[in-house]
Amino acid sequence: MKYIISGKNIEVTPGLRSAVEDKIGKLERYFTEETEVHVTLSVEKERQKIEVTIPVKGSIIRSEQVSNDMYVSIDLVEEIIERQLKKYKNKLVDQKQSAGFFKQEFIEKEYMEDEDVKIIRSKKFDIKPMYPEDACIQMELLGHNFYVFCNAETEQINVVYKRKGNTYGLIEPEY
Repeated sequence: MKYIISGKNIEVTPGLRSAVEDKIGKLERYFTEETEVHVTLSVEKERQKIEVTIPVKGSIIRSEQVSNDMYVSIDLVEEIIERQLKKYKNKLVDQKQSAGFFKQEFIEKEYMEDEDVKIIRSKKFDIKPMYPEDACIQMELLGHNFYVFCNAETEQINVVYKRKGNTYGLIEPEY
């Protein structure tokens, strides 16, 4: 695997680089040598955060972990990604285009699926055109973390969502 390691508000020391490569290196048994792993280490006040993104054709495998110790965060992120790989292996490999990123042993091995993805509730509602700012207000009034709406400017379905620090995000389709 090819590591692309960067730091925000933190210097990526040889010790940190080694810890990332050793821990994330345990995932090498799943991926081919050409697979890129993007790792971002960051520090905000007492929060030591690691974000790992592994783009494979058709999917993105991603995890972020935060703790008060960067080495603990590094340990946690590897476990989460490994769990995701085992849980969604069949779905990832069924999309044949992404199979080229994984080692043959991983593709052939059977893993117990913890649980299938199950939709247990479905909702239908009228979507009236509104501006993203109005959608944020509606989301707050409903007490939700996200809100689906028709953007009055673009006439497309968008999603607003609540971010950390009482800020908002907007998801728009890209065609």
